[in-house]
Amino acid sequence: MHRGSSGRQASRGVAGHGWGVVVISPKQSCDILATMTKAISVRIGCEFGLSAEVPTHVVIQVEPSRTDRIAIVQERWKFDADCRRQGYRDGYGNLCQRLDLPAGPFSIRYDAVVEVPSSLDDADESAAEIAPGALPDDVLVYTLPSRYCLSDELGDEAWRLFGAMTPGWGRVQAICDHVHTSVTWQAGASSPRTTAADVYASCLGVCRDFAHLAISFCRALNIPARYAFGYLPDIGVEPDGNPMDFCAWMEVWLGDRWYTFDPRNNERRVGRVVVGRGRDALDCAMLTSYGNAALQTILVWADEESSDVPRATLE
Repeated sequence: MHRGSSGRQASRGVAGHGWGVVVISPKQSCDILATMTKAISVRIGCEFGLSAEVPTHVVIQVEPSRTDRIAIVQERWKFDADCRRQGYRDGYGNLCQRLDLPAGPFSIRYDAVVEVPSSLDDADESAAEIAPGALPDDVLVYTLPSRYCLSDELGDEAWRLFGAMTPGWGRVQAICDHVHTSVTWQAGASSPRTTAADVYASCLGVCRDFAHLAISFCRALNIPARYAFGYLPDIGVEPDGNPMDFCAWMEVWLGDRWYTFDPRNNERRVGRVVVGRGRDALDCAMLTSYGNAALQTILVWADEESSDVPRATLE
């Protein structure tokens, strides 16, 4: 998995304390798994170490979206002190948890086992671009500039680089190819204020920056594109040796549906687990703090569970 910030710079929850277990019903699991040709078991999760000077409200977003073809087999939260918590879905359908942190150090752990399809990300090289006038109402917003995706500022460059290409899947892939080869991945190369225009100028960034730049180029060409982040295990690829982190990519509307494109890795992958979607990283930050709650440490895991050993019990 290629590493990079998916939104930890933004300020955002559930509440409760101690371990809690959520297991989907047998019928729900069977309904989801029936859509998969073959399922792979993946252990995902994260642990945050936070420190707040005073009691602080935060929102965290680290759970699978539940809108994709995955089945959650086991799920646990752990908080190291009593606190009020509440779960909700935001305006983009993302699962969030609101949490009132006490003053001082505080740790949050989310751990889950999920079943995911064994197939690569969907692809259709014949998928066509759709004219703005024919786009669904809820898709049209993803053609507009947003906080980090400055398609208006990058419009001239987008048309210079890609305007003469045949519209459709191939043009979107050409955008990914260009971003993948022109931007160098570098930890710490961007900040919470870095926009796609900044990345284009510096040619440096982490996976969220690759996504923001590719999204901006697509939108400048009137191709709807949205930001997505989540867990991406190293299934079928060689680990790059860096610590695991959340990963960010984009989804593009072609034909009559959204397709996954990953300008950072620039290849179809197995086991992708979406956590959040939005116009850009601001809409689906993994942590939003309404006050001074500093993120001190973060640990992320996403690993395939071997089929020849018993399934892990979350502890």
